Formats: sequence, C-alpha cells, structure tokens
Amino acid sequence: MTLSLDPTPPLTPPWEFVSRDSRRAGSSGRWVFDTALALLTQPLDAAIGESLQMIGTSAGADRAWMFEYDADHLRFRNTYEWSRGGAGSFVQDLQNVPVAIIAWLHQHLVAGQAVMINDIDALPRSAGPLRAEFLRQGNKSVLSVPMFHDGRLVACIGFDAVEMPRRWSGEIADLFSCADLIAAARYGRPQVDVVAGEASSTPDAMIYLRRANGVRGTPLSEIVGLRSSKDYTEVWLVDGTMALDLRTLTQWLGLLPAGGFVRVHRTAVVNHQFVRDVERRESGAWQLRVHELKEHWPVSRSGRAELRARLGI
Repeated sequence: MTLSLDPTPPLTPPWEFVSRDSRRAGSSGRWVFDTALALLTQPLDAAIGESLQMIGTSAGADRAWMFEYDADHLRFRNTYEWSRGGAGSFVQDLQNVPVAIIAWLHQHLVAGQAVMINDIDALPRSAGPLRAEFLRQGNKSVLSVPMFHDGRLVACIGFDAVEMPRRWSGEIADLFSCADLIAAARYGRPQVDVVAGEASSTPDAMIYLRRANGVRGTPLSEIVGLRSSKDYTEVWLVDGTMALDLRTLTQWLGLLPAGGFVRVHRTAVVNHQFVRDVERRESGAWQLRVHELKEHWPVSRSGRAELRARLGI
C-alpha cells in the first residue's frame, strides 16, 4: 500500500492575537514564583531587571523588555531591557515617543490581547511605522503582552527574537501572570505624602543621553535646559555640568514632555522650573537666568508668549 504524504508544512500566521483566558498551558511553572520572589526580596528596579533576564533566557528570547505609557496614553517610553550578547540594546531609544508609532499594536494591547508577530515583513500597511522600528532593531519575531493595573493599560512587556524567527506559545500564559505581578509592584504601592516632607515613591522619568563614549541615563528632573550646538545638543544639568548629546535640538523636541520644557529660542529649550530671573534689556531683548548657570539664555519674541504662560507673568 502506498501512502500519499502532503509535503507542504502547516503555515504559521504572520501575526496572532492571544487573550488572557487562552487555553494555552504555561511554560514551566517557575516564572511566576521566581518573579514574585525577586519583587519581594530586591529593590524594584533590580527585581524587574532580574525577572526580564530570567524569563527572557528561559523563553529563548534575544531580548526581554518593558515599556510604559504616560497617563493619557499619548506617549510611551522604554524603561527596562535585558538583551542576549550580540542582540544589541535599545532601552535608550524611544523615550517619550507618540503612541501613533505603535498604533496598530496599541489597539490590541488596550483590548487586553497579547500580540505575537511571527513575520515582521508581513505586517499590514497600517503598521508601517511599527514595522520600520522592528526592522531597525533587527527583530525577526516579537511577542507583546499588555500590563494592566486597576483595569487600565499601564505598560507592555515582551520578547524579541533577533537571531532567527521564533513562535512562542506556552510562554504567553506565564508572561501574563508575570506582567500582573510587576504591575502590582510598580503601580500598586501607595504614594508617599510629599506635603509631609517625604519624596514620592514614583520613579523619576529617565531619558538617555547619547554621547560619543556611550549612553548615560539621566532623570528628566535634573535637566536644566538644552542648547543647540550645530548638529548636536548641549544638555545642561542641575549639577552645573554639560553633556554633549549626539542628536539635534529638533530631535530633542520630540523626546521632551511638553509640560515641563519651553522652547524660548530657536537654539534653546529650558525647564521652566529652573528659571530664576527674566531680564528685560533696554533694547527690548529678554534674557533668562537659568538655575545657577553663569551665562544668560536668550528669549526670542516668539518664545515670550509661552514663557509668560508657564511662569504666570
């Protein structure tokens, strides 16, 4: 008797949406326990970093990462990442970026679905900006799992496959559970009363400076102002030092939160909380004294209206 065999293997869909109540079994049983143990015994940032390394290694991923949304779901920023040697690190990128770049992905995360992309090249036209970013990072497959707290989407956790395409399956259920634990630890802790003289427990937003000798993470609250330096940007810090960043001032305008920074001149942006004095010269020109910096900063005519509004003058 001759058996007729179909030589065509089953096709893997280019992307898949997986709900929280999917019947897919968990992967190992250890992820949830190890994540909980890390969160209970270590400082929060160290615990999240260790958890990403543990689950990323166990899942055979090349990167494990987490990004967080702002309060209005208008912007997001990379916050945590583990990467296997040779995979490259991108945690310093995508800081305070409009959610529009991940709109196709975001609509499914808001609905509580994990999104597994098995074929980056096959993404629909509406996911064009997302596809371009994945290709820039060298990704071949990506798994994204939404992170909720009090019924609200607050972040996303996931895996990248760089060396070769990867289709995750049983790992998704455990990653949902790990996301719940991390969300409870990061967003569920009570805020400390600042009026009583205590600092808030909310971590300060970080932004990553690209310098010639590497990357430096800097809290946004420590940036006094920025000044254009041809194709680069001078980033002035609260301690009086200046770091030369390898991006233009125009690029920085897309990274900075609008609520705290004001463009006062085509060459200058200031954190309005550090403006000490506004000097009006006889010529009609305005200049600022910013924090403890010795040099005055210029204010153009077009920058005066927003500066007045921010300072209430």
